[in-house]
Amino acid sequence: MWGLLLALATFAPAVGVSLGASGASVLGLASPATTEAPVSTPAPRSSQAELSAGNKNGTSEQHVRIRVIKKKKIIMKKRKKLTPSRPPVTARASVTTSPARTLDLPEKQEPDCPPLGLESLRVSDNQLDASSSQSFGLGPHRGRLNIQSGLEDGDLFDGAWCAERQDAEPWLQVDARHPTHFSGIITQGRNSIWRYDWVTSYKVQFSNDSLTWWGSKNRSSGMDAVFPANSDPETPVLNLLPEPQVARFIRLLPQTWLQGGASCLRAEILACPVSDPNGLFPEVPVLGSSDTLDFRHHDYKAMRKLMKQVNEQCPNITRIYSIGKSHQGLKLYVMEMSDQPGEHELGEPEVRYVAGMHGNEALGRELLLLLMQFLCREFLRGDPRVTRLLTETRIHLLPSMNPDGYEIAFRRGSELVGWAEGRWNHQGIDLNHNFADLNTPLWEAEDDGLVPDTVPNHHLPLPTYYTLPNATVAPETWAVIKWMERIPFVLSANLHGGELVVSYPFDMTRTPWAARELTPTPDEAVFRWLSTVYAGTNWAMQDPDRRPCHSQDFSSYGNIINGADWHTVPGSMNDFSYLHTNCFEVTVELSCDKFPHENELRQEWENNKDALLTYLEQVRMGIAGVVRDKDTEIGIADAVIAVDGINHDVTTAWGGDYWRLLTPGDYVVTASAEGYHAATRNCRVTFEEGPVPCNFHLTKTPKQRLRELLAAGAKVPPDLRRRLERLRGQN
Repeated sequence: MWGLLLALATFAPAVGVSLGASGASVLGLASPATTEAPVSTPAPRSSQAELSAGNKNGTSEQHVRIRVIKKKKIIMKKRKKLTPSRPPVTARASVTTSPARTLDLPEKQEPDCPPLGLESLRVSDNQLDASSSQSFGLGPHRGRLNIQSGLEDGDLFDGAWCAERQDAEPWLQVDARHPTHFSGIITQGRNSIWRYDWVTSYKVQFSNDSLTWWGSKNRSSGMDAVFPANSDPETPVLNLLPEPQVARFIRLLPQTWLQGGASCLRAEILACPVSDPNGLFPEVPVLGSSDTLDFRHHDYKAMRKLMKQVNEQCPNITRIYSIGKSHQGLKLYVMEMSDQPGEHELGEPEVRYVAGMHGNEALGRELLLLLMQFLCREFLRGDPRVTRLLTETRIHLLPSMNPDGYEIAFRRGSELVGWAEGRWNHQGIDLNHNFADLNTPLWEAEDDGLVPDTVPNHHLPLPTYYTLPNATVAPETWAVIKWMERIPFVLSANLHGGELVVSYPFDMTRTPWAARELTPTPDEAVFRWLSTVYAGTNWAMQDPDRRPCHSQDFSSYGNIINGADWHTVPGSMNDFSYLHTNCFEVTVELSCDKFPHENELRQEWENNKDALLTYLEQVRMGIAGVVRDKDTEIGIADAVIAVDGINHDVTTAWGGDYWRLLTPGDYVVTASAEGYHAATRNCRVTFEEGPVPCNFHLTKTPKQRLRELLAAGAKVPPDLRRRLERLRGQN
């Protein structure tokens, strides 16, 4: 995603400011290139609670130590003292105060209340307001945690809320629409590849009517609390309130920010709902599902335990197996679900879901754990849809392709993991760029006119360089490649997070070095169908009122896009799956929030449940059959199934069965195999559910029959001898 590229490209020098001698409010990081310049400034009356007392004997002077790196400083802004109103409700403090009247923050703060929903978009744009904005693209609606900017500086999709530079008292405001128990704030700086902007400290205010405001106070001094904020653009910083407050509105008031930059931030508000027994406010929408499933995040041990429980509950339709290990030695577990687990049944297609390729994109992992629970429960209940799915299909669910990365993200927590931490495996490899590039050799062969006569248009072999001992191939990638080669998968989806869109191959642009370019496969119609099926049955994608996640509005494209036309991804699993195996695979970006809070999992399950089931059912679309030897009726393995007009073939499995995904229409299909005469027939695909039977019987060529007879030591039959003689005469 472009957002990741922006996050990776964003870096800034470490800039710190130490406020006061007590060191209670430390805003920054040490750096070997740091020079320290002590500055003595008179403190305004209103700043007595803002700065740690750096003077002895309680004089009015404060000593501020500013660290300067590359001539960058921190702006310290004087503010008038706020006249607060009495807060209506307070709760027990979660942060203590020191005698010096500064926040005495615990070494490790943990979120208590769930997020209000800025990142997940449950908070709408019209609930956000600000004192000013530099532009529309830097408006309050962009002040959401982890929001990603567009490529152009100053475009309509910039990476934070930024106040006007002349704004003397900037603020960002959130309307919760109901009385809400506010307990904490998480902030980031501006996401941009062009600028460095972040707030280093801020105050917090509350209101019930947006007119009368009171501030968050230090418990011991009763003065306005100043919270340490960010020292880089991307790392989320959590501050719990000294006294949680009940109010409808909350404001963040930046106090200091990076010299030369602007007052820019992204935020999430931690807030618990408050009962409204008198019904004075509109009813809060209930997030959830009526399904009795395990709606929580599962680390590695909890995931194993849950999978074992499902297997014990439904032993006749489930099997757990491992396809390999991660770099850290964690097993890549798969849940197989079928009426005959453990074996490939002739004529039964194999499908898979893969999640957790990027460890910090946690929603797909939980959806697959929920899906296996749901399929088990509904099968036991006799649900006809699930029963048919499990009796006619063999389903494989890999919930965590990158368990090492997930464990890193899980330890940080859903709101503090940021945009990229845990994305890569333990070696620092992005697994979705780690598969062999088969696109380039195919396209070069096509340009030279070698496809399909000399170079096949399917099942391209691994390049030699990719199999060398020193090749940079992650163990997780190798495990999935061996898995693909071992099982004749027909259909797959790769579950990601951070956007709301379904992307389909090719993921890599055909023009070298092009950042984005429409690059369709020969099966463009099938991939668009598959993508539309998922997007069209996903509740969140179909919400007409939803806003874009970051910098692109995919709803104008039907919430689907060609991967290369979005951004080029060399070495993607989708492209590799299509070119190295029979399997058609798309990428599903499930949610704007990569790691949603546990209280949002119920709604995310409802958003995706029907889409997950409907997508699996698409394996019945197209034609299917068995290619057999005409004389022996034995299935022919590795026979090639070619469709006129589509320059991409598939092959039969070891029993001679095949599945060819096609959209409705009339097709001319040819089956061929080494040592056999090819056979061609017409096959019509209708809109009726179920694959259209399209079987073939192939006759051995005379040469093949002769080889087999000679190999068996038998005599050559007279009719075969005469046919061979005629063939020699023709030559």
